[in-house]
Amino acid sequence: MPVTRSRDPNPLPAGRMKLLCADDEPDLRTILELALSIDQGLDVEIVSSGAELLVRASQNRYDAFVLDGMMPGLDGYETCRRLKEDPATAAIPVVFLTAKTQQDEMRRAIALGATACLTKPFDPLTLATELRAALEAGTGD
Repeated sequence: MPVTRSRDPNPLPAGRMKLLCADDEPDLRTILELALSIDQGLDVEIVSSGAELLVRASQNRYDAFVLDGMMPGLDGYETCRRLKEDPATAAIPVVFLTAKTQQDEMRRAIALGATACLTKPFDPLTLATELRAALEAGTGD
């Protein structure tokens, strides 16, 4: 069940989850959008940078963020740090979707407050299910 936020006057119907994802690769954004659209309960927005994600996160309500670890400029790690230090977004789960699969990189993401790390390449047919499972495990739902 998604975490509800009171600052949104138009919450999603029960069972739906609003995600904001950031990935700098255009092809991966397309694949990510297609992969997550398999789950009709996900309302997904995808942006091309950590900076753009932070702007949208300050303007709208989201149930979770999905970050690429390696992005030019504001990478996923710094984006996560900023999300977690902002009281308005600190409680919203963050999942990394990254090619950085070394244990120290995953520990770094978790230490910054990420709920989980999923790896690239990913299976587009199972990504939505894996993402939901990671979010549910991380929130205790």
